[in-house]
Amino acid sequence: MSDGPPDLGINVAHPARMYDYFLGGKDSYDADRDAAEKALREFPAVRLTARTNREFMRHATRYLAGQGIRQYLDIGTGIPTEPNLHQVAQELAPESRVVYVDNDPIVLAHARALLVGTPEGRTAYIQADAADPPSILGKLADTLDLTQPVAVSLMATLHFVPGDVYEHVRAFLAPLASGSYLAMSHVTTEFDDGPDDPDGMARLLQVYQDRGIPVRPRSRAEVARFFDDLELVEPGVEVIHRWRNEGIAHPKSHDKAVSLYGAVGRKP
Repeated sequence: MSDGPPDLGINVAHPARMYDYFLGGKDSYDADRDAAEKALREFPAVRLTARTNREFMRHATRYLAGQGIRQYLDIGTGIPTEPNLHQVAQELAPESRVVYVDNDPIVLAHARALLVGTPEGRTAYIQADAADPPSILGKLADTLDLTQPVAVSLMATLHFVPGDVYEHVRAFLAPLASGSYLAMSHVTTEFDDGPDDPDGMARLLQVYQDRGIPVRPRSRAEVARFFDDLELVEPGVEVIHRWRNEGIAHPKSHDKAVSLYGAVGRKP
């Protein structure tokens, strides 16, 4: 193993750093900013998409805390942006424990910000890839008690993960106790007006693909497959800004601007 500094990959755009740029963060490099600016030209609503995804994470975490969940596995954490998941969970239940996972070395460099929680709770960070569940599951015992329910959070992550993502999710959930949860959001092109829609999400995804970042949108039905063995929380798979936001009216155009499905499911 080399004792030198880690390769931060600053010459290649990374989704976590582009996401940080969309949210107004400063932890990006020229390659990330160039790609992000191109993305903004192709799909100007991407800042709204990113902000809405963060709000869905907070909304889902508050719901899970209300169900008594006190342990969280946040995969695809991204660069710390307050409030982070542990801050949301520990505000409601200070004893909550959170393990963060990401594969971007820049996130590792900022992980200290993710480790400052309440005295009653605990947070940890794992540098690993979502496509390698065993490497993550084998490092949880110091922070999480897998005999008690855990919520797995996969926010805007799985569309970037190669391989059999359904099998990856099954692997993450398999060792977890009954009463555990899966909470996730996932990009879709179902609101595009055909594959050549000049205002469609597909134009944004092409920016990633052109830079060698694999990305795979999925339909509502494909997202629902992640929850085949789970009890879906009402209203099921929904555009994230509509999830459990009863009484709030949104124009159809807002669905297209967000273009992310979200859902929460409980392990029987």
